[in-house]
Formats: sequence, structure tokens, C-alpha cells
Amino acid sequence: MSIDQIVVCSVLLGAVGLFIWGRIRYDIVALLTLLAVVVTGLVPPATAFSGFGHPAVITVAAVLVISQGLRNSGIVGLLADRLEPLTGHPAVYVGALTLLCAVASAFMNNVGALAILMPVALEMSQRSGHSPAAILMPLSFGAILGGLMTMIGTPPNVIIALYRADIGAAPFGMFDFSPVGVVAAAVGVVYLVFLGRHLIPKARRAKTPPEALFQIDAYMSEARVGAESPMVGKTLNDFAELTGDAVTVGGLIRGEERRPAPSRRTKLRVDDVLILHADPSELSALLKQAGLELVGDVVPEIGELRSDDVALIEAVVTHNSPAVGRSPVGIGLSWRYGLNLLAAARRSSTITARLNNMRFQPGDVLLLQGDTNTLPDTLARLHFLPLMARGLRLGQEQRVLQALGIFAVALAAAAFGLLPAAVALTAASVVFVLTGLISTRELYDSIDWPVIVLLGAMLPVGAALETTGTAALLAAQIAAIAGHMPTWFSLAIVLVVTMTLSDVMNNAATAVVMAPIAVGIAGAIGASVDAFLMAVAIGASCAFLTPIGHQCNTLVLGPGGYRFGDYWRVGLPLEVAIVVLAVPMILMVWGG
Repeated sequence: MSIDQIVVCSVLLGAVGLFIWGRIRYDIVALLTLLAVVVTGLVPPATAFSGFGHPAVITVAAVLVISQGLRNSGIVGLLADRLEPLTGHPAVYVGALTLLCAVASAFMNNVGALAILMPVALEMSQRSGHSPAAILMPLSFGAILGGLMTMIGTPPNVIIALYRADIGAAPFGMFDFSPVGVVAAAVGVVYLVFLGRHLIPKARRAKTPPEALFQIDAYMSEARVGAESPMVGKTLNDFAELTGDAVTVGGLIRGEERRPAPSRRTKLRVDDVLILHADPSELSALLKQAGLELVGDVVPEIGELRSDDVALIEAVVTHNSPAVGRSPVGIGLSWRYGLNLLAAARRSSTITARLNNMRFQPGDVLLLQGDTNTLPDTLARLHFLPLMARGLRLGQEQRVLQALGIFAVALAAAAFGLLPAAVALTAASVVFVLTGLISTRELYDSIDWPVIVLLGAMLPVGAALETTGTAALLAAQIAAIAGHMPTWFSLAIVLVVTMTLSDVMNNAATAVVMAPIAVGIAGAIGASVDAFLMAVAIGASCAFLTPIGHQCNTLVLGPGGYRFGDYWRVGLPLEVAIVVLAVPMILMVWGG
């Protein structure tokens, strides 16, 4: 190996290690990797940021915008509403929701498809008495499987489609992924409905609604303002300054009047009763400090924390939330966004430490209290995904046909080669804005910027694999090992290695790294390059073994009450089935 090859291998191994470690967000890891190859001279400084103008990056950004426009139109929610009569038949409603999620995910961002259908699934579970755990993991896997079916279904497909153009051939078309992807997705959905959902541990399939995660009753108390209390005449803001971050005031009772989430400017009077949320171990000292007295053994009901004007909502923290890594106080959850955090759960366990001191992580489930009218917009700004619709799903059902028409024209222009996919989809995004299907603010908010940064940074790194000869060297080594084996064996190796990497690191980064290696292996053994690129596309999108391999899996971790090990129990047979199915299908469609 040359010095350059040793350096690029070391940089990539370090990047993979950081991706697996997970303490540094994947877009920062990608930027560090890019800087490393630039500083070491493997990528010229003049082309260091050329990846940000690559058609793959533009296409992914446009797909994310279009996904938001389709969500706003209400199309998927409209279809989901038709499924309510199926709740009496578990296999039927799990299959129908999973299939709908897969089909939606083929044409929009898979996280977006899941975001629309997860509240629907939870509502249906609650009404039917079925466990959310029985549907959320199949729904997540269905969203991932749906991405296999089209070029725009998932970022790895976009990367592979356009990488084919980089090596001198025409890019893969919109539906070139469909022959293999549709069969794999269909078999996957059948598996999830008839076998996979039964592999979820029985303990997780107990009939528990999302609220059971919180155990909120243990942390709620009522306290009366006595005549001698120093808080008489003071505001709730004064009370907050006195108690610090240890207490949240969820409501105020004044005679017959009940005020959920009272204004912090409210002045306290004698005999006012405050509904407090605090750790029981700290409550006594806090009450003494404020001169309040417990109202016997009264435990407030959760209904006292909501009204026509004040809503309670369960929400999950997404990967691209600005709150990730920060505390409620740090982001101004109360004073800036007008939300009270009443409870939180992480990986199916209630967080019992002071809530205002916790650091938000993707997948955290939150119980939030806020103004009914502004809550949907506030959740959208924070990228918190509401888990129960409760009237917050604001679709524009009358605009479904308009959205579908614009999207269909863009798909047709790309599919028939009238325009490159990046141009056609960007044009559709602009038309969505001009027709009001998506606002200017949503245009930028809907783009998952960490993914865009990851792609823009990793594409030059992938190019360094080729220019240094490292991809050819690694491919030759693998080809030498599998040289006397049939083509299907080498293809299966590429598929399994890609799947394994995708389970522990971002799928787009996996596709960027594996594409040149796969092409090298195909060249070394005289096989079809297209077949090996398709193997990378399938493998990069099949992350079913862990909750960290794909954002969809992370989003359902808390609401479903799953444990880390639950994923491989359901996902391993699915990955094996896909390998057994996809290898002969790829060879049949794309040749050996």
C-alpha cells in the first residue's frame, strides 16, 4: 500500500469508529473526515466543497421539501383515516398501515412518511386496545423498505443513481430500482405482518398507552398558598425564581376556577392551590421554602392540566431538533416557546432527575403542556413529532390533487429524461412554494441540514477512495478471496457488508464509501457493475438490527417501549430474507 492509501484507510476507519461511537453527530464526523483528507493532500482544497453542489445533494434536499408539501396536503392522513374500521383485525390493520407507509416512503422521505402515520398508528392502538409496540416497529421497518422502490425513496438510492453517471454511464432512472425493490419491500411487509410482529417480546406487547411511560402521578402534587406564605401577592415568576428548576407549575385552582398552565404574571392569593410537578424527594423542602402546604394526600388528575385553551401532547424528539444536546432551560422551552415539560421518558424508562437539567436526545418521549392554538407550530419549530393527533394534524385535504399533480409532472419529467431529477424535483419544490402548499419558512425547515452536510462532505471523501487507488486495492483483495466462487457469492458479500455498516453508521455515508469498492469488485471479477451498485443500494437502506442504524428506528424506540435488543430479534430474519431474495433478483434483472 502507498502512503496515500494508508492515510485514506486510516481516515475512513477513524470515521467509521466515530460513527459507531455516536457521541459526535454524523454531520460533524463527515466534516472532520473531509478536513482530514484535505489537510493530508488527498483532496485538493479547491475541490474540497464541491460535494455541496453535487446533483445528489440537490436531489435529496428537493425530496425533503416535496415530502413536507405532500404532508401539508393531507394525502397520507386522508388515506390513513380510511383505515380506522380495520382496527378490530390486528393483522389487517398492521398490514394496511405498514403497506401504506411503505408506498408513501417510495415517493417521499421515509422519516416524513413515518411522521405522518405514527400518530395515526398510536390513535388506532389506543382505540382498539392493542399495544403500540405491535405496530410501531413494523411501521418503521415498512418506511425503510419503501425507500427501496424508487430512486427518490432514500438518499442511498440517489447517491447510487448519480454515482453511475460519475463512472461514465447514464444515471439510474426513477424506477430502475423498482424491480428488485418492490419485491423486497412486498416480502418484507408480509414477513412483518405474519411473523415479525410476533417476535417482539410479549412484555413490550402489553396493552400500555404512551402515557404509561411517564408515571406522572408520582410527581404531581397540590399545594395551597397559606395566609402566612411569603408568596402571597407575588407572581408565579417570583415563585419560579425561588424554586429554581426543581418545580413546574402545571395549573392553578382558585375557588371554582381552574387554570391549566397559568401565566407567569399571575399574582398568588391566599388559598390558591398550585398543581406542581416535582421530585417527591425534594418537594418537602421546596414547599417549606415557599411557605406552601400540601393539600392532604390529593393526587391531581392529568385532566386538570388541560382545557380548551391548554393542550397536553406526547411528542418525540427527532434527530434534527435544535433541542438535541441541550436542556429545557438552555433552549428556553418555557419562556421562549411557551411549553411546560411535565414528564419525559428515554428508552421506555421515566426520567426521574430534574427535568429542566436533562439533555434532550433523539427518541426521547416528552409530555408537554402548551397553548392549543400555537402548539402545532411550536412543535414544528422544535422538530418534536407529536405522537397523538388530537386535532393537531393540520392537513389541507382539498389540495391533495394539486400536490399530486405537481409531483406527478416532476416524476414524469425525470422518468422520461426530459429533465435531470435534481432539476425536475427542485422545480416541483419551487411550485409547491408558489402555490402555498409549503411556506417559505417550511421550505428551509423541512430540509434535514445535517444530512445535506454529511452528503456534501462525504462525496469528496468517496472520490479520494478512487483517486488514491484504495477502492481498487480493497476490491482486488476481496476479489482474490472470492475469486474461485460464483458471482452471487461476491454479490452477497457486498450486500451483507453494506447492511452491516448501515446498521451502525449513516446509510448515506455507507453508500458513498461502498459504491467505489463495489464497482472495483465487479471490475476485478468481470461482473456487471450495475448489479453490484444495486447491491449497495439495497444494503445501505436495510438497517434493521439496531435503533441507531436509521432515524425511523430511533423515533419509535421510546413510544413503542422497545429495548435495544428487540430490533435484532425482528430485524435479523428480515435482513437474511432480503439477502436470500435480493441476490438472485439482482442477478436476474441486472445480470452477473
